[in-house]
Amino acid sequence: MAYMRFKCVVFDLDGTLVNTLEDIALAMNTALLERGFPALPGGAYAGIVGNGIRRLAYLALPEEKRDEKLAGELAERATRLYAEKPVVHSQIYQGILELVFSLRNLKIRTAVLTNKPDPVARMVIDRLFPAGTFEAVQGELPGVPRKPDPASTWELMMRLDVTPRETIFAGDSEVDLETALAAECSPLLVSWGFRSREALEKAGAPRIIDSPGELLTLVQETRM
Repeated sequence: MAYMRFKCVVFDLDGTLVNTLEDIALAMNTALLERGFPALPGGAYAGIVGNGIRRLAYLALPEEKRDEKLAGELAERATRLYAEKPVVHSQIYQGILELVFSLRNLKIRTAVLTNKPDPVARMVIDRLFPAGTFEAVQGELPGVPRKPDPASTWELMMRLDVTPRETIFAGDSEVDLETALAAECSPLLVSWGFRSREALEKAGAPRIIDSPGELLTLVQETRM
């Protein structure tokens, strides 16, 4: 796949910038147990996150108990629990801070777009990253289509004054790949997140990287 001179990187949050899986599992399992449903093993969440909290709650329920109304109630409760303790276990992936600061030094604009509820997404970013690390952060908002709908990606690019052809969309899941393609950005999938390399290859990812430094190298090469 041909890459051009890039001016912007839009990052997914969970599984791309930060390993949030244990905190997500803690909040959702607490909500499940409160309603009398079994908790899921922490690792089980890796395959079902990425499509928003309501979809996560739906998939976390036992198959015979899955119901949209119940999932909505669980999602609301899990969101409140998560907001109370958003970064108990969450950690920035190794090399991410260095990558983001290097991009800033190269005058590459950076943003975060996630299907995590917007207030919680901002809490995670604010508590783990220095102030002003990213030029824009956006989570799921009421009435706004979530990823893979391209609308939020386009809105972010307009705010940052860049075009899709100048933008890399970096994420760790099939949803991020679909988002990048829908928004006509260059997709870049990471292997250190919640999906396996095999799953990303099966989804048709045109390029997968194994370390944050590879993204920086790609940007530098396209600026030569």
